[in-house]
Amino acid sequence: MANGAVDPLVLGQRIRHFRRLRSMTLDQLGDLVGRPAPYLSLIENGKREPRIGLINDVAAALDIPAVELLSAEAPSRRADLEVRLERAQQHPLYEALDLPHLKPSAKLPDVALEHILTLFDEMKGSPGRTLVTREEARIANSELRDQMQAADNYFGEIERVAAAALEAIDYSGAGSLTERDIQNLAGHFSFGLVRAQDVPPAVRSVTDLKNRLIYVPQRDLLSTRGARSVVLQTIGRFALTHSDPTTFGEYLRQQVEANYFAGAILVPEAAAVEYLSAAKAERDLAIEDMRDAYYVSYEMAAHRFTNLATEHLGLHTHFIRSDELGTTWKAYANNGLELPKNSVGAIEGQRLCRQWGARQAFHSEDKFSMHYQYTDTSEGSFWCGTHIDADSMMAITVGASFDDAQFFRGRDTDRHATSNCPDGDCCRRPPNGMAERWSGYSWPSVRPNSHILAAMPIETIPGVDMVEVYEFLDRHADD
Repeated sequence: MANGAVDPLVLGQRIRHFRRLRSMTLDQLGDLVGRPAPYLSLIENGKREPRIGLINDVAAALDIPAVELLSAEAPSRRADLEVRLERAQQHPLYEALDLPHLKPSAKLPDVALEHILTLFDEMKGSPGRTLVTREEARIANSELRDQMQAADNYFGEIERVAAAALEAIDYSGAGSLTERDIQNLAGHFSFGLVRAQDVPPAVRSVTDLKNRLIYVPQRDLLSTRGARSVVLQTIGRFALTHSDPTTFGEYLRQQVEANYFAGAILVPEAAAVEYLSAAKAERDLAIEDMRDAYYVSYEMAAHRFTNLATEHLGLHTHFIRSDELGTTWKAYANNGLELPKNSVGAIEGQRLCRQWGARQAFHSEDKFSMHYQYTDTSEGSFWCGTHIDADSMMAITVGASFDDAQFFRGRDTDRHATSNCPDGDCCRRPPNGMAERWSGYSWPSVRPNSHILAAMPIETIPGVDMVEVYEFLDRHADD
């Protein structure tokens, strides 16, 4: 049973187990519940999910409480092996082997099933089978970004799940969520929150599903603002009924959805739309005001603004997270701005034009003040506001078309630049005189970046040492 749902494979095994204990055939059980034997066989093999009424009828016919059939545990060691074998054969890696389906008949001994499952588990962990190249990861990112752009970065179903959760804890709808609200929200999904000093460094949180506890780092390791976001992203996985990802693309999608859920909780749609609509009417839209009103990071406020801007305000926007070198880490645009891309359409790791506000902000007199700028491009003129985070030294840029700039604070800036990238001389080629002076007389020593050299593993949770996680949970098992 996962996230409150019945696992049809386990349910089928439990029905078969109790039927055989009663020395009852499928035909005999069918006569008692008014269903044909072939239909019951499909249920026992996990290929058909029965309605709750039929589950009650089967339980009555077998003279057991219905809860016995709904248990999440396989009824025997053999049944557990058969369930795991069926799940393994549904895994993309197994399907890629193009093997015929293996039915665990009575002639197939337990030891053979154990060998098959152990070998498959090893295959899943083998670097040769589970590495994703940087290019494949970028393709997955590109496909996900296309989906976000097609939806104007607004996902109504996640908004509705978040709104229902807030209603369940009687959130007033005004102002930022309190620590008590976060605790109540975790409780709504049957989780408790625990701060711990020794949370493994590779993870933001650890969830103990057995005892329904979410562990987050102590306050000296993670700020209250950061902890709220981490907790809500973790809760989002369960609120949105995510299963373990089997591809890197699925992992990315789940991360984006969990982040979206956290944003929709911390900056609730109804209240935020009312707030932003009033600011638009005053022609004073500002991400920093949204950040302060809901006690979130500037980056989360910027993301949340792009979620709501097109759907509710009729504004098309762009968002960029980049570093001082102009390297793009995240980006989104539905306003016609052409972001730099590589041959597969990926923008991650691409260099922004040095004339763009995201790069010019680092060279302004006070780079930690808001940097507003208009930039003329071949696609049109765009306005943007850039905030540089003092801790991460990342630039967070939110922008709009020239026509939509009228609704934003900072629209009256006199900073104006022209970008001809990726064509023309613009910023990628030095002036002729400079090139003549230094061509052949310079050699830069490049700073190594380990993250560029590393491939990306497709594990259940990429990049996480599960041994550390299990050791952590063992240490806290008696909390």
